[in-house]
Amino acid sequence: MKNTETPYRIMISGGGTGGHIYPAIAIANAWREKHPDSEILFVGAEGKMEMQKVPEAGYKIVGLRVAGLQRSLSLSNLSFPFKLIASLNKSKKLLKEFTPNAVVGVGGYASGPLLYAAQGKGIPTMIQEQNSYAGLTNKLLAKRAKKICVAYPGMEKFFSKESIQYTGNPVRKDILNLEGKREKAFQHFGLVKDRKVLLILGGSLGARTINHAVLADMEAFEKDGYQLLWQSGKFYFQECLEKVKMSGLKHIHVKEFIREMDLAYAAADMVVSRAGALSVSELSLVGKPVVFIPSPNVAEDHQTKNAMAYVSKDAAIMLKDAEAVGKLKSVVDMILDDSVKVKSLGINMHKLAKPRAAEEIVEVLERILA
Repeated sequence: MKNTETPYRIMISGGGTGGHIYPAIAIANAWREKHPDSEILFVGAEGKMEMQKVPEAGYKIVGLRVAGLQRSLSLSNLSFPFKLIASLNKSKKLLKEFTPNAVVGVGGYASGPLLYAAQGKGIPTMIQEQNSYAGLTNKLLAKRAKKICVAYPGMEKFFSKESIQYTGNPVRKDILNLEGKREKAFQHFGLVKDRKVLLILGGSLGARTINHAVLADMEAFEKDGYQLLWQSGKFYFQECLEKVKMSGLKHIHVKEFIREMDLAYAAADMVVSRAGALSVSELSLVGKPVVFIPSPNVAEDHQTKNAMAYVSKDAAIMLKDAEAVGKLKSVVDMILDDSVKVKSLGINMHKLAKPRAAEEIVEVLERILA
């Protein structure tokens, strides 16, 4: 039993991608709302995006030299054991110095050494698994974790039923209420009222196939009365922007990155997106028709499994990456030409939403510490 007079000390570990980092920050924010005097320390991987994003959110972070084990033959695998041992030793030192009440792992190889060391010292650990197919690190650490917060039903195939809490994925607060934002969104993005809005999302870096599919169909989209709000991503922005300018199209709005996602969602009649865990969770809250084009370049093809969890509930449509170029517009037309389908997809998507995910995860952690 914790002494209630002393502030909580919580360590949160994981990262590598936004899909791990943003839920971690959302959990920290929700915990701090209830326990403002708490000390929270993040632990990530040196050189990864968490080392920038976590301090920007107002939290301290310490980096480990840990790196992932490559699935293919690679020279970098030779250094893996040395980096792992160094990360384990540093984790033990951090635990001794910080003396946390609990350690939370959000997945990614960065969470492995700290949670393993914490479990070895008998410190309570909790895992948050964002995907419908559990990551390797989380599967290895699950047996000694007190609780595992999951975003999808049916995760008993990876974790013991007794340890699972179905909480959903934490998402940004500004998308919880889109009421009354549509007019502001149209003004902000320079959209017109008499055209349907198709929101295209491929992640912050961009999705090659989605961008090529849009380029292939953009003239047909504009001709048939659509307007596109298109986040092309950092790697593809210049190429896409130049091709839009050369085409002379007036209703294809290409952006490198969209920060005002609440306005983008409010404007959209339909969304085309990859199926990363965070994107899927956000879109369930938005409750609009979605075409998922899962990335084939991810571990265990987990984006396809994320998408299928919604397709199986008639809450979304999935278009395979290999079929997207040349087929995107016909799929969009098929959905938006059917008002009954549009309505049912939105309703079924919203049924799967978990708007209190961060708060529920905090409640699970409180019960562990009670």
